Amino acid sequence: MKQLKPAVLAGIFVVAGVLSWAGARLWNAYGTLPGVPLAAPIVLGVIAVVLLATALSLRSRLKAQRERRPGAKGVEPLMAARAVVFGQASALVAALVAGMYGGVGVFLLTDALDVPARRDQAWYAGFSVLAGVAVVAAALFLEHVLKLPEDDDTAPDAPATHT
Repeated sequence: MKQLKPAVLAGIFVVAGVLSWAGARLWNAYGTLPGVPLAAPIVLGVIAVVLLATALSLRSRLKAQRERRPGAKGVEPLMAARAVVFGQASALVAALVAGMYGGVGVFLLTDALDVPARRDQAWYAGFSVLAGVAVVAAALFLEHVLKLPEDDDTAPDAPATHT
């Protein structure tokens, strides 16, 4: 499995933000802009907490296993792989969603904050971006916890057999 690169996630965030900002400007010119739901930062925050809890749990289990503590529960490879896939998928989606809400938030900040409803929407968008960043950070931490050590090529080669 390839590791996530923060630069790719940042690129997704920026592209989604620019497209969302442009879409918000266009949509606002033709009518009313759809709102940022209050549930957006809440859902992203819950995902970040789940990812962080998973990472901390697996880290402690791996540490106990390395130290050969009696009764230590090991980490099944399939479960670890599923956790990494969940973390990577969450990070990619969170970067996209945070970019979308970031673009809408920038539009709302530059357009008209004198309307209370728009001000609330800007707050929700800002909290969504922060929660999206928390998801990405928790996913990268989970990936770091479950990263396999690199193969060492320092082992002596097998003796060659002469024929």
